[in-house]
Amino acid sequence: MSTERLMTVLLGPHMSEKSTRVGEKHNQIVFRVRPDATKAEIRSAVELMFEVEVDQVTVINQRGKQKRHGRTSGKRSNWKKAYVCLSEGHNIDFLGAE
Repeated sequence: MSTERLMTVLLGPHMSEKSTRVGEKHNQIVFRVRPDATKAEIRSAVELMFEVEVDQVTVINQRGKQKRHGRTSGKRSNWKKAYVCLSEGHNIDFLGAE
């Protein structure tokens, strides 16, 4: 895997109530990732970018919702999210709080 490819795998953190709860309880971080990313690429990208050890990666394909605006109907695009379980003693802090 090339470093250039790994730098584009992670699209950003996914912040929600569930991801915050999972992060506090199980030491997991939730990321939005590219739709064609594999578990091995996600693991390597997190280890490269944040310098942490990854225990496990779980990937979920999230289906886009059907939306309507008056008579016009549409669909949001499908996307992929990854639950990354970090090793003991490792942590990623996005807010920079001490």
